[in-house]
Amino acid sequence: MLVNNTFHYTYCTNIHGGENWEVTLKNLKEFVPTIKKEVAAAVPFGLGLRLSNKASEELQLGDTLVQFKHWLDANGLYVFTMNGFPYGNFHNEIVKDMVHAPDWTTNDRVVYTKRLFDQLAFLLPEEQEGGISTSPISYKHWHASEDDKVKVLEIGAKNLASIVMHLSKLEATTGKYLHLDIEPEPDGMLENTPEFLSFYQEYLLPIAGEIVQKESGISKVKAEELIYRHITICYDICHFSLAYEEPEDTFLKLKKANIKVGKIQVSSALKIIFDDKPHDAIWQSLSNFNEETYLHQVTEKVNGVVTVYNDLPIILEQKKEHTELRAHFHVPIFLEAFDNLLSTQDQILKVMEYLKRDAICNHIEVETYTWEVLPKNLKIPLDKSISRELNWLLQKF
Repeated sequence: MLVNNTFHYTYCTNIHGGENWEVTLKNLKEFVPTIKKEVAAAVPFGLGLRLSNKASEELQLGDTLVQFKHWLDANGLYVFTMNGFPYGNFHNEIVKDMVHAPDWTTNDRVVYTKRLFDQLAFLLPEEQEGGISTSPISYKHWHASEDDKVKVLEIGAKNLASIVMHLSKLEATTGKYLHLDIEPEPDGMLENTPEFLSFYQEYLLPIAGEIVQKESGISKVKAEELIYRHITICYDICHFSLAYEEPEDTFLKLKKANIKVGKIQVSSALKIIFDDKPHDAIWQSLSNFNEETYLHQVTEKVNGVVTVYNDLPIILEQKKEHTELRAHFHVPIFLEAFDNLLSTQDQILKVMEYLKRDAICNHIEVETYTWEVLPKNLKIPLDKSISRELNWLLQKF
């Protein structure tokens, strides 16, 4: 829905199962109308649609996409953003680092993303911009040497050039402005602002710029303008809090570099402060979040240097002395403290205050996808959980 005549506001449907189109549509029909009634009963409600590759392929068959658009219209719904990060199944099986597969070195990732954009261009209402968030090129631990990492970034930049040209052509034929929102996260090839800026300036602009310039027959300046227009960043608040970055600092660096924020994903990480509470109780509370489906990287900042432990069990086994840890586990955004633990909710509040001064992005998507793997004491019915998060954040606009 549109908030303050500026922000399109929704939640990401990656919380719902969606291994194919039948399951995806079933879950949308089961949950979305109820959530809309609780959050946006009298106004159109936007969706942050997540489609697996298989669901996207099946949506393309026959008149399925047209029928889906009819269902959206009939229910006061529209799609303005999509999550194109997870390619395969995202629930009820071990995901871990395979959430990055296939990465941006592969044609499969390119084909999937282009198809999603074609579908978004069809679903997107007139005179609205649309965006799709995506993987931060690859998973860092798949590439051992520095030479391997450089090669991955080079291939990623080349493949992103084809996305830029695809989006430029879509805008020319449909009149709709679309952007790809790269989402840094811990242990991604791009996991913080310095790495994102380095990739953009040292790989994307020179490599993709040359390809776009030659294949489109335009000047270097025009090619770079297209890259800046169509390749943006997805600012996931949880992820940047894990990098111990302050929102205002990041936003100012991006603005200085002429890079747009395509989407802000509102999410909250676990924060563990080892203060005067009994440390055994803190470790016990943290162990309740040790589950096998997703990667839960843990970060620590000491003397200005951020260290990333690539999964929660590493920290739980070591139980070393720490002052503060942050864990990549998307916890409900309305929780500030719970069961001897804290959250990075303060980062959400800082982002909201910044947006009141400078609306750098108009796509806002709540993304707590971990409801089914949360500890039992944090679970309530899914539709009520999502509605509570959305209504909590609405009060902060």
